Amino acid sequence: MKFIVSSGLLLKNLQTISGVLNSNTPLPILENFLFDINDGELIISASDLETTMTTKMNVEARENGKIAIPASILLETLKTFPEMPLTFTFSTDNFSIELSSDYGKYSLSGQDGEEFPRVPEIDDVKTLEMPTGVLSDAIVKTVFATGNDELRPVMTGVFFQIGLDNITFVATDAHKLVRYRRNDLKSTVETSFILPKKPLNLLKNALPSEDTKVNINYNNSNAFFSFNNITLICRLIDGRYPNYEAVIPQENPNKLTVDRQTFLSSIKRVSIFSNKSTHQVRLKITGSELQVSAEDLDFANAAQERMTCQFEGEDMEIGFNARFILDMLNNLRTNEVVLEMSSPNRAGLLLEAPNERNANEDILMLVMPVMLNS
Repeated sequence: MKFIVSSGLLLKNLQTISGVLNSNTPLPILENFLFDINDGELIISASDLETTMTTKMNVEARENGKIAIPASILLETLKTFPEMPLTFTFSTDNFSIELSSDYGKYSLSGQDGEEFPRVPEIDDVKTLEMPTGVLSDAIVKTVFATGNDELRPVMTGVFFQIGLDNITFVATDAHKLVRYRRNDLKSTVETSFILPKKPLNLLKNALPSEDTKVNINYNNSNAFFSFNNITLICRLIDGRYPNYEAVIPQENPNKLTVDRQTFLSSIKRVSIFSNKSTHQVRLKITGSELQVSAEDLDFANAAQERMTCQFEGEDMEIGFNARFILDMLNNLRTNEVVLEMSSPNRAGLLLEAPNERNANEDILMLVMPVMLNS
């Protein structure tokens, strides 16, 4: 059994799906890529049982067959080649593999491709189509706010709430929350599902920069994403997502409007001097002046900066975890942002400036305050 393939194209395709692989897997076969040749088309798969990613490419081959090839050694070898044709010859009897290049020959041992886990069958599905740019935006703006607590698995993924008028993406870890809504996406049915963090990050890295469509098929247990020559299948998180709307404060009379980049840079600098366990920064707003400060009493470190701002409401002081604020500011696009607050012990809302918002987007970021030291 033999096929010929471009070294550069093969490496690019393998790198796209290699993020699925786990270093410690319960099944040794999952340390391999599955190579499946069918009528001159090579389908390569990587899986961790929860998520499977496949990519397709055309090769020169006269026979059909499948074999599992060790992923690590294959990737390391391909990285050393310049662009050239490579010939793979493998035996379906003892699963030995010979790789031939312009430089020489290399031998390694594979495994029976029939032992590789089967991809879940797609049945009883609902269908959705989405531009790659929109899906990429939705992932980038939400996935950073997901939790890591395995005791609350529903909060370790992003909630897709599909409606008749819009689609909403929500992520929260109980300290911060992001609600990203697209008014230019809709469906003929109302439904929802929770997608795990790992496949979302894989999608984010694999989505092409040119704007094409992603076909999404999903049922009660799995979601199937396909675009260009790539397919990703993942198991959904089972469970009921918390009522996120209930935690979003409605009455926020104190509104701070500030330049996003200036605010971001200031918090980045000042937070270097904050306590390393709480990362607390203090915002003190009086009139049109915002004072950003932090201190670490254990090491006698402190920093303080002032900047101009627009503020409606009562003068106030409030504390936040700097890392949460930085994550949020880095994922907003407008020149100015608005921080809406009601009191120092209630959640603050970080929003894009109203005059700069995209009509098709609605993004809200909620962050819980931290108790200020007196």
